[in-house]
Amino acid sequence: MNPGQPPSAEASRQQLRGEPEPIPGQLTLPGMPSPVEASGGQATLPGLEFTAADGRAAADGRAADDSPAYDGDLAAVAAELRGLDGDGSLMAAAIRGALDMLLDGQHTGRYRWDQLHKTEKTHAGTLVEIALARALRLADGTTLDYTIAGADVDCKFSYRLGGWMIPPEADGKLLLLVQASDEDGTWSAGLLRAAGENLRPAGNRDGKRGLNDRGRAAVRWLHARAPLQENALIRLPERDVAAIFALTSGQQRVNELFRRAQRMRVSRTVVATVAMQDDYMKRVRGGGGARDQLRAEGIVIFGDYAGDQVLASALGLPRPGPGEFVSARLVPRPGECGNYARSIRLGGADWLLASAADPPSPAPALPR
Repeated sequence: MNPGQPPSAEASRQQLRGEPEPIPGQLTLPGMPSPVEASGGQATLPGLEFTAADGRAAADGRAADDSPAYDGDLAAVAAELRGLDGDGSLMAAAIRGALDMLLDGQHTGRYRWDQLHKTEKTHAGTLVEIALARALRLADGTTLDYTIAGADVDCKFSYRLGGWMIPPEADGKLLLLVQASDEDGTWSAGLLRAAGENLRPAGNRDGKRGLNDRGRAAVRWLHARAPLQENALIRLPERDVAAIFALTSGQQRVNELFRRAQRMRVSRTVVATVAMQDDYMKRVRGGGGARDQLRAEGIVIFGDYAGDQVLASALGLPRPGPGEFVSARLVPRPGECGNYARSIRLGGADWLLASAADPPSPAPALPR
């Protein structure tokens, strides 16, 4: 692939307001949880609600009135999965890793689902199934993918919500339904019994059937619209992604990435996709990498060091997680600056996030 000609990105997206400086890439994604949703927990997927008679979620698989609809195996599988990964962090990392492996950005420069070939998309389900088995240490199933709490469970993945196709051998069996989307920045996982009343009557040439309305409503969600580690290249506007990939050297592309993706979490995978080199991490580090080259412009790159995380949080920036970076342009704190402004102490001086009106000034190195 020619690094200067990346596939075009999605159409323009809305821009956030209220930041100290309007940095390209500070966007909101359609379908992302609102601040209200984020503060109140995971949102319920539209059309996939499952509630008890009193309106409370029946997440354990039990019917509202303890009727015969109660599925003891489903409840046991749900309890087992919650015990293995209560907050979903293991599943989230496994799904992210499977998608990144499929895109193989370091060698292909790809970063979007629609850049994959049809056969590769078909292979995504296998990668997700294997990744989840390893992350959760799930035993192989007798006839299906896993054995969980003594029950055979088939894992099905779809990039599109509701797009799962159920094979004949899974009829009547338990399903672990997984969905993830970089465009939405979310992932979901739920359980369902592949009973006839939950499936469409007609199937494809292989006999696989999709869920009907009843089936979609009957999914018992373990995690609904949980945050997926974001792909900064998806969030950036098309013009910014094109400007990054138009540069000829890996180092130049990484530098441009951190100029244009400020105040965003940038993963190691995104750095590898932009650099397209075996030593891609060298393009970020000090000693000649982006950290040194961008400091003259006032841009500081925070990493997953504990000290960097504290400094980034003190400025109100996203806290970089494992294998993540957050860049931001800083300026010295003026003497007349109000007490409300967030600042950090570096090199014996106080530093603030730069505004659009602040001229560039060299920033100090982060303490190590």
